[in-house]
Amino acid sequence: MTTTTIVNRRSVQIFRVMLSGIFLVASSSHLLKLERTLQRIEQASFKGIAYFFGEPRVMVIASGIVMLLAGISLLIGFRTRWAAAILLAVLIPITLTIQVGQITTLGPLFKNIAIMGGLVFFILNDFDKPQKTYHEKDFL
Repeated sequence: MTTTTIVNRRSVQIFRVMLSGIFLVASSSHLLKLERTLQRIEQASFKGIAYFFGEPRVMVIASGIVMLLAGISLLIGFRTRWAAAILLAVLIPITLTIQVGQITTLGPLFKNIAIMGGLVFFILNDFDKPQKTYHEKDFL
């Protein structure tokens, strides 16, 4: 048996737009403040994670481009589920590299965890497809 939770469509749109903002800002930081971002990686306790994925300069530029494109997609509601999955895939290694290991500043770590929760919401709920509403009379 499945249950249905009714959610106001406008609230989902607002959530999607607000969530996309962090990725648009982060992508501009990755692309326009490349050296600063690379310094943060070098100072991170778990910078080895970044190196695991490749040369950090290339990874920062690539993640900036991916966050920009997927962030725009999330913003406008195009392929929302895919955009959220891609953003989650980018956010996990960033969080592990930069936020984990900085025990004195747990706020940014939990901010990223909350953002991941928002992305999971859009991954699990497909808002791109029109939903068919069934009524009891449809089954009689």
